[in-house]
Amino acid sequence: MSSTVLEVTRAAHEEVERLERLIVKELQNEPSTNKDRLYQSHRVRNMIDTISSTTEKLIEIYEDNDNARKDEIAAFGGQTATGINVFSAFYDRLKEIREYHRKHPVARVVDASDDFEALLKEEPQVEFSGEEALGRYLDMHELYHQYVNSKFGEPIEYSAYLDVFSDTDKIPRKMKMTRQYREYLTNLLEYLLYFFQRTEPLQDLDRIFSKVTTEFEENWAAGKVQGWENDNQENGHVPDQHAAIDLDYYSTVEELVEVGPERLKEALAVLGLKTGGTVQQRAERLFLTKHTPLEKLDKKHFAKGGRGVDKNGVAAVPQEDGSSKEIALMEAKMTKLCDLLEETIARTKDNVVKKQALTYEEIEAEREEEETQEDTESEDEEQQIYNPLKLPMGWDGKPIPYWLYKLHGLGQEFKCEICGNYSYWGRRAFERHFKEWRHQHGMRCLGIPNTKNFNEITSIEEAKELWKKIQQRQGVNKWRPDLEEEYEDKEGNIYNKKTYADLQRQGLI
Repeated sequence: MSSTVLEVTRAAHEEVERLERLIVKELQNEPSTNKDRLYQSHRVRNMIDTISSTTEKLIEIYEDNDNARKDEIAAFGGQTATGINVFSAFYDRLKEIREYHRKHPVARVVDASDDFEALLKEEPQVEFSGEEALGRYLDMHELYHQYVNSKFGEPIEYSAYLDVFSDTDKIPRKMKMTRQYREYLTNLLEYLLYFFQRTEPLQDLDRIFSKVTTEFEENWAAGKVQGWENDNQENGHVPDQHAAIDLDYYSTVEELVEVGPERLKEALAVLGLKTGGTVQQRAERLFLTKHTPLEKLDKKHFAKGGRGVDKNGVAAVPQEDGSSKEIALMEAKMTKLCDLLEETIARTKDNVVKKQALTYEEIEAEREEEETQEDTESEDEEQQIYNPLKLPMGWDGKPIPYWLYKLHGLGQEFKCEICGNYSYWGRRAFERHFKEWRHQHGMRCLGIPNTKNFNEITSIEEAKELWKKIQQRQGVNKWRPDLEEEYEDKEGNIYNKKTYADLQRQGLI
């Protein structure tokens, strides 16, 4: 039944649509831990790969190179060698269906949705070393030992290596052309690539490296690749202007000797000639090129793998130049991966520095604590609190009852300008704040007594206007403490506040 081309096509389209819905459903869930995020990304990556492989099969079916799809559609339409017979095709198809169910009487329709839903619960098998801690840190110890034991490396600590491994400009170009450096750079690039694929499976590395390669080719053609500026020039690597010596200014070998051994060595290396021997021998070998073209020089003067001459008489590119572009491209890709893993590299360095101050027992205890913390966070995330109305949380960490929320107006916000625009949530908290220190201090700063007359007043302007009205209404009957407040001296004489204060200042009381 399912062996027909059209049925295979229908099933493939259904599978693609189901996987697309599962990807959307999976990405709607926010992972709580790094482990959950990692597993989610790999599940989505696996479903995307399945969609890609299924789509390739569909493309092959629609291309129909063997005409199987075309013949099957024609057969459904009743087209035969003798003509079109729709009824015959219909009954033949009906007979095939009946024959199938006769042979499989217990056949039933299987719901494939359950199998697809199981994809959301599986835990992908992602291999990480103990040092990598599920992709949180880098494990570059093997590369570190390869670096410190090489000729181009230097004896430094592992934490310092994490700072310098991405900076290849410090390594001399002569060392970069060695087999040892090529192997180290290849291993470094492979590890960073493998680590990035495990931690960021949803990133499109092909597109990233395609962009890096395009930019590199443009910079290489223009001679702007950092660290390789003088290595690539137009029309096949012309000699370096700084290293070459203009022999027109020298008439004898003795004058060339005065240039110095290092400068002579660089000039000979640019021409592909041997650079060994004494200063006199180097000068004589270089002086030969003044009147003799390179193509007519004896082969004994050229270094092994050095610069030869092509048929047109133009100096050819040495063997090392052919691989220098490849090495420079590997360095560009490695630099791009380091930029993408910048946070991971910094986190790894911090972890290494922290471990240097801990004992083995403390490191193990910290690792167990991290694992326990991740499990706890995962359990808390699974026990999500259902709170669609976004009610305030009670003392037990659960939403308060809705009737209590409406009774006390806990969802209402009251702002008091006198309290410095402080917000009070709920009617009860708002009524209670008039007796609190914040409101009393605000009224005192305004020079207004905090009495019951000013309840429900939250605006400074309203409070001032009400205080003026109260003063006008009181008029003559207004309380005047200077004249009406009474004081009594030792002899029992009664004075008002003003008189008592004057006599006291004069020392009469």
